Amino acid sequence: MALLDRNFNLSQRMVQELGRTIICGEFTDNGLPTEAELCEKFGVSRSAVREAVKMLSAKGLVSSKPRQGIRVLPEDQWNIFDPDLLRWMLESKPTLSVLKEFLQVRIAIEPEAAALAARYADPGKVDQIEKALERMRKAPDNSPEDLEADIAFHVSILYASNNRFYIRLRDFISTALRVSISHTSPIKGNHEGIVEDHAKVLNAIKNRNAERAKHSMLLLIDEALNFIEDSIAAGK
Repeated sequence: MALLDRNFNLSQRMVQELGRTIICGEFTDNGLPTEAELCEKFGVSRSAVREAVKMLSAKGLVSSKPRQGIRVLPEDQWNIFDPDLLRWMLESKPTLSVLKEFLQVRIAIEPEAAALAARYADPGKVDQIEKALERMRKAPDNSPEDLEADIAFHVSILYASNNRFYIRLRDFISTALRVSISHTSPIKGNHEGIVEDHAKVLNAIKNRNAERAKHSMLLLIDEALNFIEDSIAAGK
């Protein structure tokens, strides 16, 4: 019987376990075990299995139809902006190609968010960005505190944009950062330089210079993207 996380109810525990295995590609034949087999595997009732399948279906991972059983859907149908899927992708040690795609999305979103923050952020939201930067400045290089402060900096800018759609991308951006920073920061190896690059974004926002804020954020992410592309080219 699988060991399930006690922080979730039975169906939610199954979703966590099955979701991770699907993301990791364990079910390569596109089929999941039958309801009866899942009941046996996880020691749960059929109703718990069916509820779990509904949750996985809502995430675009599986479909369940009469005579077809429970099928794993193609990856292009997965709701990859779902926070659970993002976390499972992180836990499955994503490839450099996935990191590159993360950064490509970030580069399409965050520079404009920074420009909007320069135009529309109220003083309280600018203060949140500045507090995150100060946490980065004080944190030991490549420490958990440094990582969390860096994430808080970028998420604070999404909130400061005052754009509800950008704000809703906070989980995606947080996960993308959590993965990419852990790969690129050790390569760059210059904590002070990283902090100062972030300070350029903050200063542009504080000075209400939208174009400079956009450009500074673009350079920040583009540098990380270059590191990833160099690693891919080197076959790492």
